[in-house]
Formats: sequence, C-alpha cells, structure tokens
Amino acid sequence: MDNKHVQSDQIQRAIDVFRGHGGTLRTKDAISEGIHPRTLYQMRDQRLLVTISRGVYRLASADPISDPDLLTVAARVPQGVICLISALALHEITTQIPHAVDIALPPGAWTPELQHPPIRIFRFSGRSMTDGIENRPIDRFQLQVFCAEKTLADCFKFRNKIGLDVAIEALRLYRNRQRINVSELFRYAEINRVARIMRPYLESLT
Repeated sequence: MDNKHVQSDQIQRAIDVFRGHGGTLRTKDAISEGIHPRTLYQMRDQRLLVTISRGVYRLASADPISDPDLLTVAARVPQGVICLISALALHEITTQIPHAVDIALPPGAWTPELQHPPIRIFRFSGRSMTDGIENRPIDRFQLQVFCAEKTLADCFKFRNKIGLDVAIEALRLYRNRQRINVSELFRYAEINRVARIMRPYLESLT
C-alpha cells in the first residue's frame, strides 16, 4: 500500500474517531485515541477540521454548535464553573448580553489563557465554589454552571463588580417563573454571607 493510501486510511480512521466523540476533540484526547499529530494537521490543512480554539478541533462536516464559546470553555477549562452574567444568560433570567464568559475558579487555581472567547475569572472559595453546580452536556463535554438560585446569590455577592441593578433585575425575572425556590435562595445567600443584603428582596418573593 503506497503512502497516499496509508494517509487516506489514517484520515478516515481519525474522522471515525471524531464522529464517535460528537465531532469535537482536544488535541491531547485525539492523540490518546491514536491519532497522530501529523494527521490532525493534514486534516486541518485540508479543511476537514476547523479550529474551535487552540488545541480544540471539530469536524467541518459536523452539525453546527449552538454555543461555540461555551464549548471552548467546557473543553479548555473543565474545572471552571460558569457563573454570574453568563450563568444568568443560560438560565434566561437577564436582559444582559455577556461580552465575556464568566468563570468561577478556586483561589490558586491555574488561570487559563484563551485567545477566544474572552473570559472573566472570579475566585470562589469553600462551599461558595462547590455548592449549587449543575452539569450540562455540550457536544460530549460537561459544562459546569451554577444553578439559578446560587447564581442569584453570587450576583449579590459580586454586586460591586456587575452592578446591583443587574442582580435585582435577575431576581425579578426569576420571580416571574412558574417555579421559584425561596428556601434555596436563602441557603445560598447564607453561604455567600449576603443574607442581610438579599433579605428585603427575598421577602418580596413570598
């Protein structure tokens, strides 16, 4: 078998591997699946792959991604948790348009450097970092995001950075939902030590 046929077989195998992973792979995961870096570069040069972010590739023939920015974060920053305005947007309780992806990380954790999308890092510690996390699948990756109630408490905690008006508006939009959980709101307010600040607004929900 000549070299051209070998390369063709390697590319076809790589395509099958990508398809088995929903169309998207990080470079290190592709290599661990037996795909040679040279094959990745060939596929990229032949436009069989598109670069989602540095080190993250997707089959050009795969279905469009609903949110490529969040896919990049899920792939590149798996330890991060989507928070604040980005989480509000996911929960559909804000009119704000995120201009960056807000990510929660514990103190001392590695600060990721992404060319795209722009990100804002917020440091959370203790139960404020570990409680209230939901996992959402996004193209075979797991995106971590704080639940709506935890996110509202976080918005009041970081009100000086995102604006108190943003937090109050989000709480109002949350109130308009068919299902609200005031006890969980109070619990996360206690964890974030903003119960006194949030209490007048929370009492208006009951």
